[in-house]
Amino acid sequence: MEPLWKSLGSLLRTAGRAIDGLGCSLQGAYAYTETLTPSLATMALKSVKPQLGADVFVAPNATVIGDVKIGRKSSIWYGAVLRGDVNSISIGDNTNIQDNAIIHVAKNTPKPATPLPTIVGSRVTVGHGAILHACTIDDDCLVGMGAQLLDGVKMERGSIVAAGCMVPPKTVIKSGHIYAGVPGRLLRQLTADEAMFIASSAGSYAELAAQHLVENSKTFDEVEWDKVVRQDRLERDPDYDGHMGIARDPGTREITAIREN
Repeated sequence: MEPLWKSLGSLLRTAGRAIDGLGCSLQGAYAYTETLTPSLATMALKSVKPQLGADVFVAPNATVIGDVKIGRKSSIWYGAVLRGDVNSISIGDNTNIQDNAIIHVAKNTPKPATPLPTIVGSRVTVGHGAILHACTIDDDCLVGMGAQLLDGVKMERGSIVAAGCMVPPKTVIKSGHIYAGVPGRLLRQLTADEAMFIASSAGSYAELAAQHLVENSKTFDEVEWDKVVRQDRLERDPDYDGHMGIARDPGTREITAIREN
């Protein structure tokens, strides 16, 4: 019976597409056609394809292009752009590149002309909207929201760049220090709480990314089933079922028991 239903379903879908095409042709210039924008989450450039480690989350509308290596359990969040076109980008393990961040590289720098990739270590947090350009960030660092790190900047291990800071080219941020302002200057040394926050931020984002990875990996049928379950729970919540004497499986929502009056 199952092959029959599958064949019938395929026939109906084909007929639906044909009817939709006919309607669009009759409407001519006034027709509206729905399109699905393909994800550019990972795109090869000049035959060089991004390399992703195990359990990496790349958001569907993030863009990772060319010579980019991302370590295990790292995350590239919604709207972020990593463009490894004229040089390479390297991201360590358990690092999070948050929403709308931009990472690019330099082909050459003058006097002397030296290629500058962008290197980001492990357990690094790069905040929303930050810009990293041809710089190096060691392990266990934090880049605040909207910060800008320009060519040749180096963050040593366990340092912080504050939100909105613009770090001039070739600046070296020493381990255990915070830079802030425009242009960025040494603010002070990290407190113990701030050093702990760097580690907790990376861990929290790794856990959150695992949840987003599961949700974004769902098939169309699984997404549609989630909608059905949500609607069902709105219409038949536990209080409703309690009054009706009904018990349901929490996952499938199928009735498992009915109270006899």
